[in-house]
Order: sequence, then structure tokens, then C-alpha cells
Amino acid sequence: MEGSGPVISVAAALDHLLGLVAPLPTETVTLRAAAGRVMSEPLAALHDQPPFDASAMDGYAVVKDAEPDDTFTIIGEAAAGHPFVGVLDYSDAVRIFTGAPIPPGATRVIIQEDVRRDGDRITVTGAPGDGPNIRPGGGDFAKGKVHQPRTPLGSRDSALLAAMGHGLVPVARKPVVALLMTGDELRPPGQVLAEGQITASNGYGLAAMCEAAGAEVRILPIASDTAASLSQAFRLAAGADLLITIGGASVGDHDLIADVAGDAGLDLSFHKVAMRPGKPLLAGRMGDMALVGLPGNPVSAMVCGVIFILPMLRRMQGLPNFSEILSYPLADAIAANGPRQHYMRAQVRDGRITVLDRQDSSLLSVLRDATHLVVRPPGDPARVAGEGVSALRLPA
Repeated sequence: MEGSGPVISVAAALDHLLGLVAPLPTETVTLRAAAGRVMSEPLAALHDQPPFDASAMDGYAVVKDAEPDDTFTIIGEAAAGHPFVGVLDYSDAVRIFTGAPIPPGATRVIIQEDVRRDGDRITVTGAPGDGPNIRPGGGDFAKGKVHQPRTPLGSRDSALLAAMGHGLVPVARKPVVALLMTGDELRPPGQVLAEGQITASNGYGLAAMCEAAGAEVRILPIASDTAASLSQAFRLAAGADLLITIGGASVGDHDLIADVAGDAGLDLSFHKVAMRPGKPLLAGRMGDMALVGLPGNPVSAMVCGVIFILPMLRRMQGLPNFSEILSYPLADAIAANGPRQHYMRAQVRDGRITVLDRQDSSLLSVLRDATHLVVRPPGDPARVAGEGVSALRLPA
């Protein structure tokens, strides 16, 4: 399978990748467990909110408009969770507290600062104002109001769903992602390095990226550059929805992903993408899971994660594809682009964008300092300072 297929565009690659995955089944979880998850079905409010007319202030509920010097006899009390049971006459008042149900027939609440109390009698001491100080039943939302945000559930969604009466929430199952770093030279973080060895890094960055996007991530043991080691790793990935390999996706003598995956039944969609960084990228279906083979250079893998993996995870969770591409004026001139779509690490400062000096795909420190990727189409001409360029904001 080595070197098979043409070099395709970024847009064509993304279309292929989105076609390899589908929205995942629904599962029901508790409201507490639903935070950060994506609702798969709408939920309707089970009652009005508030469920009854409620007092907006501490004061006295009466059945008529009040004027200065009016007097009322206190015949009871209403507190949150403890409504007054009875009937008010025009000369009656009920001591009431914020959130308590309004007694039947009452039309306003006189705030306690506007009365003088003497035993069970109150006298209105000032103009009570025009507002009734009552929160009407259903004033927030009515029974049957539907909620289904097209984003992962946040704190405000949790509060709203709780107020709507729901303790259980239908959500898309979390995508299960298996991450496989490959290479004889790689060692896990924390290990002392021998000569010729380097610390594996990009898998940990991609794991954090995928988990922040709602996935459940399994980092597999690092595979060496042998067919036997890769075959064993593919078996360990069983049960994942998506297998991401890092390294070994090119066509060199030690790049074995395509051939070993082909022997394991990979139905290859494409093998090379006209982008920089990230050209040696392959993808396809292997049994029940999608496989994406990313290049081994750290920045290449992370940029491909932003451009390709995040949209795949959104699709699996039933979310629309979305990437916020904005235009910024250049702080400095940049040279013409080559034949591949280039994602240049850049920073936005004071409303202008600066393309960082070093664009080598091995430089994680530069990627960490970047806030955006400037998107340069193939053959994009040189640009002068002040000219607008398109840029994609990097996730945290």
C-alpha cells in the first residue's frame, strides 16, 4: 500500500474523514454527569417556572392597591415552601418572604421598608410604588419549553435543565479514541533518555485535545518500528471508535503504518494531503473503527488534530462542523506561499496578527506561544503589512 493514491486537498481530506464516522448512539446519564456532554434529544420543561406566582421581595401580601396611611391586619405568614392557606379580605395582609407563593387573591406585595408594624397591624408609611413585586408563574418559562443546545452542556444548561425538572439527560455516547505513538526512539515522559532517544509528546497533547472535545481517550503502549509491534497495538485498540496513530505514516523504509494496517484490513481512503505541516497523513476504515495516521512531527500532529480530528469528534457527538476563521490585518509582511495549504503559527496582539518567525514542524514551544493559525491557500501571493489574512483560533 506504500505511496498509494494522489495528494488530495485539505477540503477533500476533511470530507473523506467526516465520511468515516457517524453520530454515536444515545445513552442516558444523570444531570450531574451530563456536564460537557452533548444532548442527543430535546427535553421539554415538565412544569412552569416558577410553578406559581411568587413574591419577589420580603413584605406583606394584600389584595388591593395600597396608599400611604392605609392599615391592614396580619392574618398569617407565607415563606418559601410554606404557603399561606386561607382567604384574604381587603383589610387583611399576609407576612410574606421572597420566593413564597402569593396567597390566593393577593395582587401585590408591599415591601417591608414601606410599612410600620405594631403587633398584628401594619400601616403604610410611604408610597409603595407601581410594581406589584410579584414574579408571575411561568415568567421564566412555560411547561413544554424545549431545550437542546447545539454545544456541549455548560453550567447554565445544567441549571436550566434542573429548573425544567430533569434529573436524567439523553446524551451522545462519548467517542472512544485510541492513541498510538510509534517509533523506536520514543520513550514515555519521565524516563531518562539514552543517546538517540526522545520523549514522546504529541500523543499527550492530542489526548488532552480530544478529551477537551468530549472524547474518552486510551493512550496505548508506544509501538516500535516493527510489523509485529504495530499489529499487537492494533489489536489493543479493539473497541475504539477512532484509532489515531502518530508517526510512521509516510513512505520511508521505517514507515510501516499503511502496510501493517492494510494487512489488518484497512480500507484506505487517502494517503497524502496537500498541506503544511502534515502532508504524510492517511485515513480509512479498519473493521469497526476509523483510522487516522498522523505524521510524527509534533506540530504536524497537533495541527492535524485541530484541522481534522476535532471535526470528526464533533460529528460523532452529533454536532455541526464549526471552525471560527476570522480575518486579521498583518502586523508584518509575509512571503508568497508554496503549492500546499499552509497553517502558519501566529499571535494576535492589539487586533493585528504576527506570523511567528520559526515555522519548523518540530517546534512545540512555538506552537504553545501561538494563539492562531494563519491559513494560506496554495499559491497565495506575498502579503504586505496591514493586509487581511484568514486565521483559525487555536484551542487551549
